[in-house]
Amino acid sequence: MSAKQKRLLENILLGHISANISWREIESLLKHLGATIKTGHGATVHVILNGTEFSLHKPHNSNMCTKRDLHMLRDYLVQANIGGDSI
Repeated sequence: MSAKQKRLLENILLGHISANISWREIESLLKHLGATIKTGHGATVHVILNGTEFSLHKPHNSNMCTKRDLHMLRDYLVQANIGGDSI
């Protein structure tokens, strides 16, 4: 895991969520963690990590993720048992 990915994961899990996190950064982090990412209908993206499924919307007008999406992603990562050992 790169230092940038490690910092991103720490910030998401600890609740220090920035407003300038791009979709590419999130996608790269999820792939590094071993997630399977499949595009769904429209901008929906389905993620499977550690047997746990999650759907989120890929940003439309900009590449930046909303804080709401990042909070939902944090809850999903916790549910998928991504935490202290992954950092």
